[in-house]
Amino acid sequence: MLAYEYVKCNNLQEALQLLQSDEMVYPLAGGTDLIVGMRGGKFAPKKLLDIKNLDDLKVLTEDEQGITLGAAVTLNDIAEFAPVKTSIPILAEGCRSVGSYMIRNRATLAGNICNASPAADTSAPLYCLNAIVNIAGPEGDRTVPANEFFTGPGKNALKKGELVRSVIVPKPYPSGNGVYFKASRTGSVDLATVGVAVQSWGNKVMIAIGAVAPTPVRASSVEKAINENGEKDWAKAAALVRNDISPITDLRGSREYRYHVVEVLVRRGLEQTMGV
Repeated sequence: MLAYEYVKCNNLQEALQLLQSDEMVYPLAGGTDLIVGMRGGKFAPKKLLDIKNLDDLKVLTEDEQGITLGAAVTLNDIAEFAPVKTSIPILAEGCRSVGSYMIRNRATLAGNICNASPAADTSAPLYCLNAIVNIAGPEGDRTVPANEFFTGPGKNALKKGELVRSVIVPKPYPSGNGVYFKASRTGSVDLATVGVAVQSWGNKVMIAIGAVAPTPVRASSVEKAINENGEKDWAKAAALVRNDISPITDLRGSREYRYHVVEVLVRRGLEQTMGV
């Protein structure tokens, strides 16, 4: 690991100024991906910018607009936050699927999406909740829908000098059930071979899938069959998911295996959320 300078910020504006000053300044909140990447040579920052104690990033609240999840709030805190558990439990499931309990005591939701892995466990639930990413930058705040934040493997919508301030799950919340299924090699503490989120909104459904394309994707063919065409045969609807994904073969699973697992998990998700 190359030498670097550690800098602790006093406020968000100071952090933004430092991020603009050098291409090799990396923000540090949980650090669970960053430190591993530094040790492996993937990242070589000149400065580590400690943002984990900034008040602006530690917000975890619910108001008339929805639930605000600050960028420095840990995954365990989000999963145990009462409004998340009661109103959007699919996100709690996604948070609890990341790593081990000890990792989740440091890892953050913002870090999980900023890392922009196609297999990020929180991404598919956020897609199904119409979540919004609130970004702070030198020109002020801006928002990006969660399903537009991922732009490619390891790439996101952040511009130079920007960082995620919070993720917002707006009201109204889903009126139906939601599930998140993760298929992985070890069953825990592993990246997803496939991740499937299915969320019912009354008599309609939203479905998002991770680890089967360069970014997480919506299962639009399945959604259209159910929401617009009234399909009630869940196995038939789930088979259409093959039109929405483009999996690859890697060390976590073959392309053919991923096609099979996605179809099975989408069907199970529909049965649990929309009724057998």
